[in-house]
Amino acid sequence: MQKLMGKRIAILATHGFEQSELETPLKTLRELGAEVHVVSPESGAIKGWQDHDWGRPVPVDRTLGEVQEANYDALVLPGGQMNPDTLRLDPRAVALVKAFYDSGKTVAAICHAPWLLIEAGVIRGRRATSYASIKTDVINAGANWIDEAVVVDDGLVTSRKPADLPAFCDKIAEEILEGFHQRAAA
Repeated sequence: MQKLMGKRIAILATHGFEQSELETPLKTLRELGAEVHVVSPESGAIKGWQDHDWGRPVPVDRTLGEVQEANYDALVLPGGQMNPDTLRLDPRAVALVKAFYDSGKTVAAICHAPWLLIEAGVIRGRRATSYASIKTDVINAGANWIDEAVVVDDGLVTSRKPADLPAFCDKIAEEILEGFHQRAAA
């Protein structure tokens, strides 16, 4: 089924992303007909993290400097510890996350990726989940943390871990199809 035909999705990541948390949404969303670009601060390929060691490289389709929110319908943020920790120090990455959120488009973050939502200042007052080890970070940033496989708050989609990927991918597609999300000021 090609229910996302004509939709464009950016997956923002860098080295150290959790392998399955990038590859599963990439494959699933492409199978649903979306045009999906892996976006990273650097060109070439980025290497994932899998089972306590470096994983497979994934080709970068666009660099962070080449993309803008206006050209996409949604943003997906894979986790892993290194990936979002590195990206939250890049002002361009943080600005992109904020631009997607402010535009009312779907923003989806899994595992440690809510660190980027925190850095962009978009999680306060929202219902969200994350990997258990950053629960306190999410709560301290003003979110209502919920221990569920996937939590949706007006286009903001969050999940906890790789086991939640099927529910995460389903909700991303559902939220993209819903379209614009009117978010109340936090």
